[in-house]
Amino acid sequence: MNNDGVKKVAVEDMKPILILGGTGKTGRRVAERLTARGLPIRIGSRSGEPAFDWEKQSTWESSLRDVGAVYITYYPDLALPGAAAAIGAFAELAVKNGIKRLVLLSGRGEEEAQRSEQALRNSGADWTILRASWFCQNFSESFLLESVLSGTVALPAADVAEPFIDAEDIADVAAAALTEDGHVGQLYELTGPRALTFAEATVEIAKASGRQVRYVEVSADQFISMLAQEDIPAEFMELLTDLFTKVLDGRNSHLTDGVQRALGREPRGFADYARDAAATGVWGGSRRWNAC
Repeated sequence: MNNDGVKKVAVEDMKPILILGGTGKTGRRVAERLTARGLPIRIGSRSGEPAFDWEKQSTWESSLRDVGAVYITYYPDLALPGAAAAIGAFAELAVKNGIKRLVLLSGRGEEEAQRSEQALRNSGADWTILRASWFCQNFSESFLLESVLSGTVALPAADVAEPFIDAEDIADVAAAALTEDGHVGQLYELTGPRALTFAEATVEIAKASGRQVRYVEVSADQFISMLAQEDIPAEFMELLTDLFTKVLDGRNSHLTDGVQRALGREPRGFADYARDAAATGVWGGSRRWNAC
């Protein structure tokens, strides 16, 4: 046990932990944490060895071979049709191969994502679900980066507040759930400590970066038209449209205690995220966004 009385799995007894989406926003952070502790990992991606592809079930079994636990992120997103069937099939295959500890990254307020959660529960796995709010990192590592760099964040978000969660907190919870006792059968709804509107989040970014960045509210039709003109992968067009026209309606504005329950500490605030992101220089020049 550690000093907090939490029993951890001995390093020498651990098989590799498979991290699906191991190069994405949360996956690479989980990989960094486990590697720093000397734990064996396997990155599940199309370019991994062995390769893993959600669209090719023939790649799943080789990726699961000799694995002890799995961190599951679904590409392109759990909110899209077909995700639940894939999650269920993968989880059942993992359990069939003797891999019971499965940790799923999910999203708040999305019906398809909740169907995926249920598919995981039904698989017989020792499951943990991380139901996360909007990532802070969407402003620095995803589709909103280009908007910040342009100086104008234009969204159909009105005055809806979102308790943005830092991907660093998600990774901390995931690493704990993969390696410690006490997390099996837990659904952790993960939010930051404060709900901000997108206008307020933009102000925080401007303060931290020293850039002139403003928020402009646009209609749903204008937003869709803007997306059509951007270099955004086609599979994300429907997702973003659905998110901003349906899901972002206030249903997820309330705060939760998932980080506190899982880690025994408060989550990081948006201002802390903005300060640290600005220090990397990401808002100092042109970058391409990572969809994962």
